[in-house]
Amino acid sequence: MVRKHVAFPRFSHYNLCIKYFVEQALDAEYIMQPPMTNRTMEIGSHYSPDSVCTPFKTSLGSMVDALEAGADTLVMTLGFCRLGYYGELQEKILRELGYEFDFVNLSEYSTGNPKDYLKALRKIAPKASMAKMTRVGVETLKMLSCLDEIEAEYYKNCGFELHHGDFKQVWNQFLAEMETAENLHEIEAAFKTVKKEFSAIPVNKPEHPLRVGVIGEYYTAVDAFSNLNLEQKLADMGVEVHRWMNVTNRNLHYHGKNLSVEIKDYCKYEMGPTSTANIWCAKYYASHGFDGIIHAKSAGCTPEIDIMPVLQNISSDYKIPTLYLSYDSQTSDTGLDTRLEAFYDMIQMRKKAV
Repeated sequence: MVRKHVAFPRFSHYNLCIKYFVEQALDAEYIMQPPMTNRTMEIGSHYSPDSVCTPFKTSLGSMVDALEAGADTLVMTLGFCRLGYYGELQEKILRELGYEFDFVNLSEYSTGNPKDYLKALRKIAPKASMAKMTRVGVETLKMLSCLDEIEAEYYKNCGFELHHGDFKQVWNQFLAEMETAENLHEIEAAFKTVKKEFSAIPVNKPEHPLRVGVIGEYYTAVDAFSNLNLEQKLADMGVEVHRWMNVTNRNLHYHGKNLSVEIKDYCKYEMGPTSTANIWCAKYYASHGFDGIIHAKSAGCTPEIDIMPVLQNISSDYKIPTLYLSYDSQTSDTGLDTRLEAFYDMIQMRKKAV
């Protein structure tokens, strides 16, 4: 049987986890398309309806990159907002462009019964061992949590390094080792190494550094290409950056009922895929002495637009500055830099005054 060449739209560093599962559990080849560029955005925007949110355009452009890199099987995720409809429309657009491929749309298997996702995996590897998929699945989750933990540590500390680029070098080496990992031992060894090397990097961190919490729509808040390297820009200003929103926290450790109890004064109902969590995050950052909050979303993201009045209430009650960023295909680095510099000056002066 011919091995399938599988690809998934680029999303932060999570393609490394998908690659590991596809190659180690499904015995297929994973096609790692190149990182997204302006060309990716231009292609996605050109063939997308005008009214769709920005992640539709970037993921469509990334699928084109994957097909041009040799993929013959595309996988698209599911979602609880318009994301759940992306796959069907994107498949139609790509086929009208003349591409030939197999398409696994996970939304078609979101029946409420987790076992139905096995049918999606069987489309890629009909004879894959259930025992092997289970074992590798656990290992993949371990890789996922390692990546998220190290990334969080990176953004909290890289802005205070004595020698510019030390953290980035170690982080990039860790990502390279995750890309080539073939078993749990290699994952855990790389994790231990990067922890040790991070702790050895000399830093000059104030006792009370500026701390900013980043919240927002899942894709835009997490993916550096989509938010124009928001977190790195903040870190380069000398800010300790925190972001709760990641796959580990949102999908593996999320307890919506518990969060709802903690924010009952601001929100009584579930408001969307990431909205309730973002309200909780904003309250947490505000009540724990953070200096500012940044809310990042794609243009037209209805759930995140809906919570902006709630975030304004939190900002007012706790007297914490909040910057609202909305991204589309025309958002520029220059405009973002200007707003971030003004926000930084404001929270720095406020911290000195307080």
